[in-house]
Amino acid sequence: MTWFSAPEYWVGRLVLERGAAAIYLLAFVAAAAQFRALIGEHGMLPIPRFVAAQSFWRTPSIFHLRYSDRLFAAVAWFGAALSAAVAAGVADAAPLWAAMAMWLVLWVLYLSIVNVGQTWYSFGWESLLLETGFLMIFLGNNDVAPPVLTLWMVRLLLFRVEFGAGLIKMRGDPCWRDLTCLYYHHETQPMPGPLSWFFHHLPKPLHRVEVAGNHFAQLIVPFGLFAPQPVASVAAAIIVITQLWLVASGNFAWLNWVTILLACSAIDDASVASLLPGGWSRRTTARRRPRGLRSWLPRCRRRCCS
Repeated sequence: MTWFSAPEYWVGRLVLERGAAAIYLLAFVAAAAQFRALIGEHGMLPIPRFVAAQSFWRTPSIFHLRYSDRLFAAVAWFGAALSAAVAAGVADAAPLWAAMAMWLVLWVLYLSIVNVGQTWYSFGWESLLLETGFLMIFLGNNDVAPPVLTLWMVRLLLFRVEFGAGLIKMRGDPCWRDLTCLYYHHETQPMPGPLSWFFHHLPKPLHRVEVAGNHFAQLIVPFGLFAPQPVASVAAAIIVITQLWLVASGNFAWLNWVTILLACSAIDDASVASLLPGGWSRRTTARRRPRGLRSWLPRCRRRCCS
């Protein structure tokens, strides 16, 4: 029953899971450091006032049950500690059910924060982290090979992010269609980075090439994610390079980093091994002990018959 597992994506899963845990860590630490002034009991948009006007089913959050600044801080710091543990590999060393429980707890805690964060948590990178975090619950750990269905759900999420962003540009300002948007983008973006000034002063012909390359990466390349290898790995690599360019030229919190992690999950181990020293693939394969459906079903039969 090998169609249920994809051991050739072991490295991609490892990068995605450890990276997602690291971003969870940043998100929880940021929440712990900033919440009092923003959404605390005496903040600009107090949580108690918000939850009093909203139903639990509209904005699911543990803070509907009870809220205090001390409880919020405890939730945020516990989430940070659990994220750090998962990023360090604790989930891979634990039984599968425990690893799934860790990811579920992280998702519930951060969903609880986002759903009461109001204006401060209404950005796309928050919802993308939650969608990615939900899929992590079902991605497994070292006890099982990467599950095919979850990997395809991850690719579908990546496709939605990239292709959706491309469509929004084409339907938006005409400057995206005449390739002139980057004449202005770097000086008008909400949060420019330290290199944004230099990107803004690039020659205008290069700006037009940038826009055309962006359209190619967002409107054409995502379809390659669903192609056989190595096409899918090449498509994912193009997305990674494009996102790194965006990281260098601006600041969109962890939106680009989550997109990079999603893309890494589409790169198979053979493609990774081709870029590394020759013995890496053999050593990595020797260390793996995938226990997918093919390996544990015979054990179940032996136990039932004994």
